[in-house]
This record gives sequence, C-alpha cells and structure tokens, in this order.
Amino acid sequence: MVADERDMRVAQSASPAMPGSDRVDKGVQSLDRALDILEALSVERDGLGVTMLAKQIGLTKSTTHRMLATLLRRGYVAKSETGAYRLGLKLIETVSCYINSLELLTEARPFVAQITTELGLTAHLGVLEGDQVVYIERMDVFSGIKLYSQIGLRMHAYCSSLGKCLLSAFSSAELSRVMADCSFTKFTPHTIGSLEELNAELKEVRANGWAMDNLEYRLNNRCIGAPIFDYRGEIIAAISASGPPSVLTEDRIDEVATSVIEKARALSSSLGYLR
Repeated sequence: MVADERDMRVAQSASPAMPGSDRVDKGVQSLDRALDILEALSVERDGLGVTMLAKQIGLTKSTTHRMLATLLRRGYVAKSETGAYRLGLKLIETVSCYINSLELLTEARPFVAQITTELGLTAHLGVLEGDQVVYIERMDVFSGIKLYSQIGLRMHAYCSSLGKCLLSAFSSAELSRVMADCSFTKFTPHTIGSLEELNAELKEVRANGWAMDNLEYRLNNRCIGAPIFDYRGEIIAAISASGPPSVLTEDRIDEVATSVIEKARALSSSLGYLR
C-alpha cells in the first residue's frame, strides 16, 4: 500500500465520528484490510509470511495475523508448510463460478435465439438455486429480443421443465435434502404433488434426456427442456422451449423435444462436454 493511501486512512480514522457510526466504521475498516491482504497475496507466487505481509500493507503483525486466521478458516487464504500465506482455493472457486456463468451466457445466446426463431416458441435458460430455478436468459417469440424484466425471476423446480432437468442430477437422498422445505403446492390438476411423484418423473427425465412441464404450473403453458452439461459431465443449467398448448400442441411434443435436446447437446459441447 502506498504512503498517501495510509495517510488518508489515518486522517479518516482521526476524523470525528457520527454517533452510532463506530461499529460500521470498524466493519468497513476490517473489510478494507482483508481486501488489502488478498490483493497483496495475489501478486506473490510463493506467498508471504505474516511479518512481510504486515509490513507491505501497513498493519501491525498481530492485526494481520487475526485477519489471516479468519481468511484461512474461510478458505480464502492457505498456509504452506513453510508458514507462508497464499490465496486459497475458496477465492478461486468463487471467481470461477462468476466466470463460468459469463461463459455459459455467452455460449447459450445463439441457441436461445435459434429455439425462438426455428420453433416459434419462447426460449428460456435457467440454473438451479436451492429448490428453485432462476431464469438467466429468456427470449420471446413475439418480440424476438431478450425480456430483461423476466431475467432473475424464480420458478418452482418441481413443476418446470428446466427444474426437472436440473433436479435429475441428484440421487434420491440428495433430492430429499434439496426438496426438504418444498410444500409441493398443486397449481393445476396436473402439478406433481409429492417427492415420490417427483422421483418417479425424474427417472423418466434421465432415461429420455428431456423433461416437460405439461400444464403443471399454468394451464395455458406447456414447456419442454433439456439439461446442459459442463466439461466435467455435470448438469449446470437447462434450456427450454415453451408456449400455449394451442401452439405447442401434443403432436409437436416429439419434434420440439428433439430440437431442444439438439440445442442442449450443441451448447454442452461448446462448454467442453464430451459425450
């Protein structure tokens, strides 16, 4: 840390504090110091010992040691046999999740557009969060553009084609844990009503390679989805085509399922998945 930045902090800490602001100021200061540590370690290939690290960032050795202890416990730094600290795998994992999501969106957009233009249906891309699906991309057949107002919306996984594709990655025991707080609300007469029913349907999803929301959430919507795999062979997302039953009719189900599977496989391949 350069000297003028340290001087600025000293001056800020010496300024009169507003009533009740001490706790907030200390919290911000601690966060600032933790980031200083991570930034200092990011450029040190062999890591740094406590003494050298404290000197670099302008903190006392005891304060630096306390900060490192917290970061070590959370996995954001690691300690070598020589006692040097370096960046931990947790930080790399956190950043990788963000990078992977950017790659997924970039790779998926052409396939989302193809579903809309080729099938005349609304296309969705979703990921699993808990027992819900989060839409991260959607393109509507009527507008031909992304509907930003829909991105970020959540949907019950057990009654959506995207959700069933994503849940199919779990074993029965894992599924029970993920769906532990799910009430299995019956939105229509066709909605899955229990964990047992869901398990039975997921067996079909795994066998067929695709899933369907057959008027399960709304009576005016049918949706067909397929899973997307990453380079490790793990399901990380799902893509789907949906529309009213007057457009996505029963005699189109096989055609749409084949097309969605095709797009999902091509997208998976672009992400490094080798079948």
